[in-house]
Amino acid sequence: MSYQYVATSVAGFVQQLTVQYIRHGYFFYVAGHVPPGRLPEDIDAKLIAQYDVAKSRWQRARRKASGGGNVHYLRYASFWVLVANAGEHLFFKREASVIRDVRREPIAFAGYSIGYRRSVNGTYHASVRIHQNEYRWLKSYMCDLAKRATVKEMAEEFRRLRFEPYAPVVRQLFAVFRAVNRTRQTAGLRPLHKDVIETNRKVVRPFEPRPDGSPTWPQPVVSHPKTRRA
Repeated sequence: MSYQYVATSVAGFVQQLTVQYIRHGYFFYVAGHVPPGRLPEDIDAKLIAQYDVAKSRWQRARRKASGGGNVHYLRYASFWVLVANAGEHLFFKREASVIRDVRREPIAFAGYSIGYRRSVNGTYHASVRIHQNEYRWLKSYMCDLAKRATVKEMAEEFRRLRFEPYAPVVRQLFAVFRAVNRTRQTAGLRPLHKDVIETNRKVVRPFEPRPDGSPTWPQPVVSHPKTRRA
């Protein structure tokens, strides 16, 4: 199977980055946007060749066993990211001035903050949550709407939210839910039921093409501020 790297949805990009890469020790990253006027396919080819990315699982395992590092490449629309695990690799020399560690500086993408955190039981794991800027805006917007909207309108607003229900995201959404109900109580309005929050995440196929055959979904992308152009 050829190396796959173009995610066809925001959910697919987040899932692939989190579950397949960060979870397995790919903590170091460089992210950027395809410059205006450049073809994404040209940037893909350049970076994949430059860092010898298109390796099989066996080749990666062999390189890791000999002390070398490995690099993965992933793109959604105009946003791309190179992620690497620990070990000797050209990536660390060429990108030394812009490399970030996801354990300290999460990747900001499409309203998410994607990092690696310590859980309540003391273990470390990949973490997906709503970016703080997005979260503050969302909470403010929903509480303002809660002062005048009906229960049905508020329920529909919650169900329209595009965030995948990863555990940290669900906790944030319930915090918004509680704030909304406090606002409604103050205004003398009926509270919402907790079933407005989706808690079951569906596994997606990150590289599954769209029905019309086009390569990516035209959704907006918000990137980490410390990115570079290829």
